[in-house]
Formats: sequence, C-alpha cells, structure tokens
Amino acid sequence: MPIMKNKRHELILQAVARGDVATQEQLLEYLRGNGVDATQATVSRDMKELRLRKSAAGRGGKAVYEVTPPWEEDPGVRKYRAILAGAVEGVDGAGHIVCVRCGAGMAQSACAAIDALPPFEGLVGSLAGEDTVFLLCRTEEYMQAIQEELRNYVGQPDN
Repeated sequence: MPIMKNKRHELILQAVARGDVATQEQLLEYLRGNGVDATQATVSRDMKELRLRKSAAGRGGKAVYEVTPPWEEDPGVRKYRAILAGAVEGVDGAGHIVCVRCGAGMAQSACAAIDALPPFEGLVGSLAGEDTVFLLCRTEEYMQAIQEELRNYVGQPDN
C-alpha cells in the first residue's frame, strides 16, 4: 500500500474516531486541512476499504460514520465475495470500462455477484459474456476505483 494511501487511511480513521464526521465532504476537508489532497471518489473508495458505515452514534443521535465491526459484515457480502474469488481470474480496465476475466462459463455468476453487492459508486451497468464481464463506469476515475475494489475482493494485486 503506498505511503500516501496509508496516511489517508490513518487520517480518515482519526477523523471518524472523533465521532462527528457525517459526510464525505467533511472527510475531504479534514484531509485537505492535514495536507492530503484527495478526490471524492478516492475518499469513497477509502471508506469502503476501511469498512465505514453510517450510525446514529453521534451527538444527539446524529448519523455519523464509524468502522463496521468484522462480525457485522453482511453474510450476503461474504457469499458474493466468495463467488468472485472463485470465478474471477483477473481485473483490468481502460477508459470507462472495467474488464473482469473469469473462468470458462463463470462470467454470469461473477456479474450477478457484482450486481448483488452494495452498489459501486460511479457504476453505470454491467454486461456478462461466457468468460468476461464488462462494467461501464461514469468516469475513468470511477473505473480505477471500481477496478481496485474488485481486485481487493478477489485478492488480485494492483498492476
């Protein structure tokens, strides 16, 4: 993990630990105030990687971000991660498209698992063939974020 990403994650966790972060914009401002320039898509991806969720744990019952305890991960998410880990052989991207290469006959299952996961921000739609899934993304930045997140799901290192 690059040093900058480690620093971003550390700062995000510090901000969340204060118990008053209710929006991604607040996290962006906190990061910028600490010398880290990041985009909304990057912060969104970081939040997913750090397993942040909204909770009514803030002052006065205000919804704020907190870290999801590992024992509370949705069983469906675990199931879909397992499907992806078994079906996906590689993840790549170009332009606004993520290409998910799968074992023979596995693309439909992988695509269904992707569609069933909590929605990827910036994903327009998916299309599966026999051994390939194409994911259309709104921007190249979203393509990179979705590509990285899928690689994390299947345990594939970044290129």
